[in-house]
Amino acid sequence: MMDIRPPRTDQVLDPLRVRRYRQAPERGPRLLFFSGGSALEGISRRLQRYSHNTIHLVTPFDSGGSSATLRDAFGMPALGDLRSRLMALADETVPGHSQVHRLFTHRLPKEAGSDTLRATLDALASGHHPLIDDISNPMRRLICHRLGVFRAAMPDDFDLRGASIGNLILAGGYLDGRRQLDPLVRRVSELVHVRGTVRAVVGDDYHLAATLADGRRVLGQHRITGKEVPPLDTPIARVDLSASGEAHVPVTAALPEENRRLIASADLICYPPGSFYSSVLANLLPAGVGRAIRDTPCPKVFIPNPGHDPEQVGRDLPGLVTTLVETLRRDTGEACPASALLDVILIDSRHGDYVGHLDADFLAELGVTLIDTPLVSERSAPHFDEDLLVAALLSLA
Repeated sequence: MMDIRPPRTDQVLDPLRVRRYRQAPERGPRLLFFSGGSALEGISRRLQRYSHNTIHLVTPFDSGGSSATLRDAFGMPALGDLRSRLMALADETVPGHSQVHRLFTHRLPKEAGSDTLRATLDALASGHHPLIDDISNPMRRLICHRLGVFRAAMPDDFDLRGASIGNLILAGGYLDGRRQLDPLVRRVSELVHVRGTVRAVVGDDYHLAATLADGRRVLGQHRITGKEVPPLDTPIARVDLSASGEAHVPVTAALPEENRRLIASADLICYPPGSFYSSVLANLLPAGVGRAIRDTPCPKVFIPNPGHDPEQVGRDLPGLVTTLVETLRRDTGEACPASALLDVILIDSRHGDYVGHLDADFLAELGVTLIDTPLVSERSAPHFDEDLLVAALLSLA
């Protein structure tokens, strides 16, 4: 349990504000999240009830699982996290939602043979498969077309075992749309009636590179997360971008102007729970992100993980806060006040299992406010209670 000095509890919840958003979610606040992976799926679904205006800038640097197979074959950004967030924010009241969601989240069996998997893909592309039978046009026609585009471009040795159908549909759209990611995501958002805005933070085919405290370098998101390979045993000192996932080729990505405008429009910016380096910090690496955050006059909230994150080996909570600020200052310059990049840390010290302590001097030096409020419930422990976390963010917006 984290030792907080001095002890304090701020009751952040504003029930009246939360209730007002629930009554008119179409006028809800523009909460902006830098994220990736699955940590925000449940929170994103819950947020639909209170705001149809949330903004999600998602990392395209995933190099594991089904995304890795697609990236290796076509030299493209990762699509899995985008697909996941689009489905989490899709309007569940639209007729046919459940059928589309089932198709986009379906994975081909890992144990099936190559011929069987190709026959399944062909059946889907031709519109003759139980997963697509109940999907209506124009979505049905678009899905079949994009799967057909993917099937025609698919290398002979492409491994379909465990492939996400949703990723294959998006890959077909990417290839059919001159390899442009933003128009693809925008079109899918319209078709599934996404309640909010989802965009890749950049559309580049880049990879994560982590430099460890002992000087070693680890390339590829899947080698950093500790999920598909053994977790790191040495702290991460720094993360950067590489043009290759196999050899370190330093590269700088530039924040698209549309994403800069989205950041500038935010009512609250959130550095959310999730894989600290490969999901949160990864989104802050493109040039222009730090400056856009600095220039946006809204609350900027860091929500540390309440439990174990394999990427955080050897790092305590003050170290994570310092790393977050230092990463953003790589873009803004060292003279930028920490409080222009981060002004609230949101924790639940009673139920969260944090490493290290935050003392008054540390917080005062940064100009950051600590809010210690219930975020983990008996039913959700050791994870955040999505209702409590959403209510806290809405109260701060």
